[in-house]
Amino acid sequence: MNGTKLKQQNAGTKVWDVIKGNPIAVILVLAAIVVGCVVDNFFSWGNLSNLLSNPAVRFLIALGVSGCLITKGTDLSAGRQVGLAACIAGVLCQRGDYTGRMWKSVPEMNIFLVLLIVLAIGFVVGLVNGLIIAKLHVPPFIATLGTQTIIYGIALVLTDAQPIGGFQKIYTKLITGRVGNVRGFHIPYLAFVALIFGLLFWFIYNKTRHGKYMYAIGGNEAAAEVAGVNVNATKIRIYILASCMFGLAGCLLAAKSGGASVNTAMGYELDAIAACTIGGVSTTGGVGTVPGVLVGVLVFELMKVALQFMNVNSSYTYIVQGLVIIVAVAIDIRKYLAKK
Repeated sequence: MNGTKLKQQNAGTKVWDVIKGNPIAVILVLAAIVVGCVVDNFFSWGNLSNLLSNPAVRFLIALGVSGCLITKGTDLSAGRQVGLAACIAGVLCQRGDYTGRMWKSVPEMNIFLVLLIVLAIGFVVGLVNGLIIAKLHVPPFIATLGTQTIIYGIALVLTDAQPIGGFQKIYTKLITGRVGNVRGFHIPYLAFVALIFGLLFWFIYNKTRHGKYMYAIGGNEAAAEVAGVNVNATKIRIYILASCMFGLAGCLLAAKSGGASVNTAMGYELDAIAACTIGGVSTTGGVGTVPGVLVGVLVFELMKVALQFMNVNSSYTYIVQGLVIIVAVAIDIRKYLAKK
C-alpha cells in the first residue's frame, strides 16, 4: 500500500516538475483547449492534419538553430538562408515552357539535383558563418546578423526582387503529397520528412561524439577545451549542419507554398528561437533536446492556429508572438540564475 502511494506521489511530482519547467508551453496548450471549447471545428481532423503539415518546415529550421543555441550561439541569418534556398530551388525547378521563366539559359533540372545544389550552397554559407565565429571570434549574434544582410542582398540580385512561380508538377507533388484520408485527416509527406530528420538529430545529439562535444561547449567552453574538445571544429560543424537544414527547409517551403520570393521565410529565425526556448533549449547553453524542440514548434504553431480561429487580426498576432518570445527567454534566464 505504501509502495502504491509512493509511486503516485512520484508521478505527481514528475507531472508538477514538467508543468513548472515548461510554464509557457502549458499556458499556451491550456489556452488552445479553451479556444477549442469555444470555437467550432478547432478540434477537427482537418485541423489536426494542418498541425502536422504546417510546422514541419519550421521544425527543420528549429533543429538547425537548436545546435547554435546549445553552444550559447544563435543564427539570425536562418530566415534569410531559407529564403535564398527557396528562391534558388524555385528558379531551378521552373518548367521549361513557363513564359515567366527567370533564368532562361538554365535547362529544366532534376529536383534531386536541385536539392544537392541548395544543400551545397547551405554548406558554404554555414562554413562562412562557422569560420567567422570560431576563427575570427566574432559573437554569433553579430556574425549572423551581418551574413543575414549579405544573403538578403544576394537573393535580391539573383531574382531582381521578382516573385518566382511556374514550378514543375513533380516538384510540388512530391512535397505536398499525403497519405490516407479518413474524415479529412491525412498524414502529409512533410511530416515524414520532419520525423526522419528529428530522429537523425536525436541520434547526433545523444549518440555521437559531436553531440557530446556540443553540450560540453555549451556547459563550459573553457573546460571543454581543456578536456581536449576541438571547440573551433565543433562550432564550424554546428553552423554547417544548421545551414544545410535551412537549405533543405527552403527547398521544401517553396514547393509547399507554390512560389517563392526574397521575402519568403522572413522572420522565421525568431520563430525558431522562440520554439526552441519554449521547448526547453536554454539560451544560456548546454541544455536542450530534440523532443523538446518538437514540442516547442507544435505549441507555437498551436498558438497561432488558435489566434486565427478566434479571428484575431494578424497584426495583433505578431504582438502576441513577440511577447511569448520575451517571456520564454526571461523564464529561461531566471532558471539559469536560480541554478547559479
